[in-house]
Amino acid sequence: MKESKAVNWLIFVFLIFFTVGTLYPIINVFSVSLRPGDKLLSTSLEIIPKDATLDSYIKLFTETDFLRWIFNSTFISFVVTITGVALASTAGYALSRFKFIGKKSAMLGIMTTQMFPATMLLLPMYIMLMKLGLLNSYLGIVIVYSSTALPFCVWQMKGYYDTIPFSLEEAARIDGCTRWQAFYKIILPLASPALVITALFSFMSAWSEYIVAAQILQDKSLYTLPIGLKSFQSNLTTEWGLYAAASLIVSIPVVILFIILSIYLVSGLTLGSVKE
Repeated sequence: MKESKAVNWLIFVFLIFFTVGTLYPIINVFSVSLRPGDKLLSTSLEIIPKDATLDSYIKLFTETDFLRWIFNSTFISFVVTITGVALASTAGYALSRFKFIGKKSAMLGIMTTQMFPATMLLLPMYIMLMKLGLLNSYLGIVIVYSSTALPFCVWQMKGYYDTIPFSLEEAARIDGCTRWQAFYKIILPLASPALVITALFSFMSAWSEYIVAAQILQDKSLYTLPIGLKSFQSNLTTEWGLYAAASLIVSIPVVILFIILSIYLVSGLTLGSVKE
């Protein structure tokens, strides 16, 4: 008993230190965002510094194109998320349930694409978009983000569909459902955890991506949040107050989205659906 209590206390202490270490950068950024312009490089450990001010936040919304960047990132991320969920859910189902010529090659191709980072595909994608006239456009960046996120999403959905008993669909077909009705009334609700992961992955791949967007989007009116935040940094100076304030605001939608969707991340939804 004493040994188990000692182990529990060690785990508890470790988690406390781990939590503090995780929260410290966020607290530090929050502190920087509240500092006056002449105290940005202060070494003080105060969370809320003396003479704290909201000037950085006010300037961010009134003197920059931050709201435009938010709109661009939100719109692009939303379209990429919808595209990823729609295509991955159907493609994964086809790979899981049907046998067709080229299935193994398609799965091998999907797996192979995961071995290469998206930056390696930047040059050929840039050339393709240039020839199609899609540079500096919402459609161009959506195509790139969707194509880089889809292989992982399709593979994930395929793997989850494999865990759902086929007998559920057979029972639905016997009750008069078409294959499509069995898919969206039976399979999709059971696959909600995988759909949530797909949505989160698609959203995050578009919301926080910088390198690809910096090459494709040259028009300032199309800047996403990562490119916009990078504009606060120049060769001679960096506006750390704006940088810190914007970084905190950018992270809020992601945290809220994760909290909302996390309730659906429940395993074992099919337990008890089929009697042995």
